[in-house]
Amino acid sequence: MRLIVRRDYEDLSLWAARYVAGRIRNRGPAPAGPFVLGLPTGSTPLGLYQELIRLHREEGLSFAPVVTFNMDEYRGLGPDHPRSFRYFMQKHFFDHIDLRPENIHFLSGLCPDEEAECAAYEEQIRLAGGIELFLGGAGEDGHLAFNEPYSSLSSRTRLKTLTQGTRQANARFFEGDLSQVPRTALTVGIGTILDAREVLIAASGQAKAEAVRQGVEGPVSHRCPLSALQLHPRAALLCDRDAAARLAPETLDYFSQISAPCQPFSI
Repeated sequence: MRLIVRRDYEDLSLWAARYVAGRIRNRGPAPAGPFVLGLPTGSTPLGLYQELIRLHREEGLSFAPVVTFNMDEYRGLGPDHPRSFRYFMQKHFFDHIDLRPENIHFLSGLCPDEEAECAAYEEQIRLAGGIELFLGGAGEDGHLAFNEPYSSLSSRTRLKTLTQGTRQANARFFEGDLSQVPRTALTVGIGTILDAREVLIAASGQAKAEAVRQGVEGPVSHRCPLSALQLHPRAALLCDRDAAARLAPETLDYFSQISAPCQPFSI
């Protein structure tokens, strides 16, 4: 695992966008197949998406060769519901780039059979050749996607019951009305994320500092799903200074020495 610390949220977002853009542009010739990208929702990736949109509009970054798989979706919400994650992605990203609609993959919150839907999603990822780069954001308790503390580190895509804390944290997207927040969601598993050839997780703000400390300096444990990145040979945790504030000086010094400025996975 690599740790990359940037000045603030804006700097973090710019760094992430430029890295993603570089990976798409350097994917190789078309016969090599599409660039398969795993994507998150939430407040953390908004700056990333805004910069990718700018790169598309002003610097010619094309998403035509990209295939996407999003991390999760609320159970019971359809793609046209203004609080669904599919609606979020259309509004904040997909509608502004040249990504082909047929290359967008999403779990269906209205599926009749959750187990069949989740198994089919895993199969779609496999048929696409696996995910090249999985992007994500870390939660305040170290969760990844909807894999909350004590989720299995080998978990696959499945239906998850959301904790009260998660629902309260997400109530801000439902005008503060907790009763409107779904109680379950479909989510990729931690094992699904770790199957990607590269993983880049972002954390911003002081509220994420303890999760970052546990994920980087603590043991690998289902108590902190973020710590599973320690098991991946090409994973990076991208933080701003506030999120890295509880890390030991020797930890910061070590990663500053081994992490190349633009290539987080280089040795």
